[in-house]
Amino acid sequence: MRDMAAGPRVLLRRLRELMAEALEPQERLDRIVREIASNMVAEVCSLYVLRADSILELYATEGLNPGSVHLAQLKLGQGLVGTIAASARALNLSDAQRHPAFAYLPETGEEIYNSFLGVPVLRAGRTLGVLVVQNRTMRQYRDDEVEALETIAMVIAEMIATGDLARLTRPGLELDLSRPVSFSGLPLNDGVGLGHVVLHEPRIVVTNLFNEDTDAELERLGEALGSLRLSIDDMLSRREVAFEGEHREVLEAYRMFANDRGWVRRLEEAVRNGLTAEAAVEKVQSDMRARMLHMTDPYLRERMSDFDDLANRLLRQLMGRGPEALASLMNRDAIIVARQMGAAELLDYPRDKLRGLVLEEGAVTSHVVIVARAMAIPVTGQMKGVVSMSENGDAIIVDGEEGRVHLRPQSDVEAAYAEKVRFRARRQELYRELRDKPSETKDGVHIDLMMNAGLAVDLPQLTEAGAAGIGLFRTELQFMVAATFPRAEAQERLYRDVLEAAGWKPVTFRTIDIGGDKVLPYFKGAGQEENPALGWRAIRLTLDRPGLLRTQIRALLKAAGGRELRVMLPMVTELSEIDAARDIFDREVRHLARFGHHLPTSFKLGAMLEVPSLLWQLDELMEKVDFVSVGSNDLFQFVTASDRGNTLLADRFTPLSVPFLRLLRQVTRAGTRHETPVTLCGEMAGRPLPAMALLGVGFRSISMSPAAIGPVKAMLRDLPLDLLTALIDETLDRTGEHVDIRALLVGFAQEHDISL
Repeated sequence: MRDMAAGPRVLLRRLRELMAEALEPQERLDRIVREIASNMVAEVCSLYVLRADSILELYATEGLNPGSVHLAQLKLGQGLVGTIAASARALNLSDAQRHPAFAYLPETGEEIYNSFLGVPVLRAGRTLGVLVVQNRTMRQYRDDEVEALETIAMVIAEMIATGDLARLTRPGLELDLSRPVSFSGLPLNDGVGLGHVVLHEPRIVVTNLFNEDTDAELERLGEALGSLRLSIDDMLSRREVAFEGEHREVLEAYRMFANDRGWVRRLEEAVRNGLTAEAAVEKVQSDMRARMLHMTDPYLRERMSDFDDLANRLLRQLMGRGPEALASLMNRDAIIVARQMGAAELLDYPRDKLRGLVLEEGAVTSHVVIVARAMAIPVTGQMKGVVSMSENGDAIIVDGEEGRVHLRPQSDVEAAYAEKVRFRARRQELYRELRDKPSETKDGVHIDLMMNAGLAVDLPQLTEAGAAGIGLFRTELQFMVAATFPRAEAQERLYRDVLEAAGWKPVTFRTIDIGGDKVLPYFKGAGQEENPALGWRAIRLTLDRPGLLRTQIRALLKAAGGRELRVMLPMVTELSEIDAARDIFDREVRHLARFGHHLPTSFKLGAMLEVPSLLWQLDELMEKVDFVSVGSNDLFQFVTASDRGNTLLADRFTPLSVPFLRLLRQVTRAGTRHETPVTLCGEMAGRPLPAMALLGVGFRSISMSPAAIGPVKAMLRDLPLDLLTALIDETLDRTGEHVDIRALLVGFAQEHDISL
């Protein structure tokens, strides 16, 4: 009996020889289709390549009219070939002309052929073309023949991706791989960046496609799978996934895939059909991605990126690749494209070459976004599919204002954004001119514009932005970018550097705010929480683990020797938490004094108002603390019961609403009654329009990212605050009608010629 696998193996061996020969692209394609037709005893073999205008063009054929090459065309979705390209699924038909999608192209002369097998030419789940075989007789092609044709299609995909076929493209036309693509998502940090793609985890290019020893390749595959499973188990046990800002269930999905017998069986089958272990992973990954793209279940579709990451990890295991030298990938104008990444990973890239960050996932409060904001680079998130559509070196534009990304942009788009960058540079020059001018409204009211910080890279921004001080120093970032708990000496050194950089300007340190989504990989916390945002985090955690808080307080007290120390407590829910923290401070002061340490000249303790329960304790709160800072991000989340990282709710709720502004006005009025300073640090403060609303409800101190200070300062210097306050009060005091606060503020700004 004939060995069913012998035919495909012989074909793959011939293909390997063809790829090694020095041939022109057209001759190589012509010989490939002849070899396929001969090996599969098919009267026709044809290759269609997808162009950027969504047209499938016949690039090579054996059996059809040779004069139709580069002339025969099908639209995406037209005919059997167009259907395969649109669906990214193979078609195996014994009577093709009876299929409802069949379309006859008279120039090809294919009307006499009945059986039809077509497979998509896929790379990273993207359809680049279609490979077809046909016969006169009505036959069903065997599974091993389908597998062989899919394998050859993968090789052709690499030819397309490496540009081998570009010379065959007619002037004025481009292949689909180079067509412009635009993505819409979330704006996560302001700014515009023009540059070239640097994939955070560059796609590994498999060059060794065909195996010489099947058993040896199967053994390599088995060893790599074993190492992969061990590494995933290790990450799960150390909860490294949480440190990277991803959800733990992602790694659970990795573990499920890594142990899935069906997936492993497909990998082994591809190796037995003649591929190397690496090429088998590439092929199965591309096939799986194409299938999952068409699943309707959103959960399963979201698992695509999990599967891609897993396959890439397996490829790195097989090819012995460690972390690549990032600097070697960087152009002078690099834009990082990633599914997700950790805060520390972004800091590994050379800062002077970074022009932007594009994330397939990501939210405003992602750790990496916080770091990117400190580095003043534009960031967009929720850009689904951008990683698989990008290649290293592709031209790319990231628009952090509108939440858009343009990949391989057309020249007119690039020119428009280049002008936008020049305009922003001129605006930045104007903001720099405002840096040393008084931060006062048009009617002479002084406003403190503070900046948020958390890392050493933030400190030069204090002078450059002209901030009045640091209104929020996030001490937890030092913990998040470290592999172990920072020692007391390291904490003290950072805090001293911050205070020295600030000079005479005030600095407010927030005690370590971990828990929730800020889980440290080296800290064994409460385990899985059903709702971590409402769970064991911030002041709750540090009061339960007082050693953490004592070490930090001691470092702060020693660093601030001889000057004022301002510390605030995050996520305070009850006033007793303030008493407990103050008691720890008092004990540490007595301890340091006993050993003759140089202590701060004064100490001010504040609380962050993030939990709604404090709204019913405002008078008592204002009496108990030296200052209050409103954390508008968490407060808004808890007041509206809306997860701030949930993109489905991103456009449903806005802080620029009557209820939330009434709440904020209530807080500022309580501060005025008790002469307790009140500030706000959160996303609201970082844009001119929401910042205008904050001033209108009574805030005289707001804290924001350094890049936001210039635009906000330009706004407030044009602002007649007395008129705005009267308008806001009148609006918030009205009842029984809906008011569009944003439209109201825009109208006020236009009427009074206020810069926004």
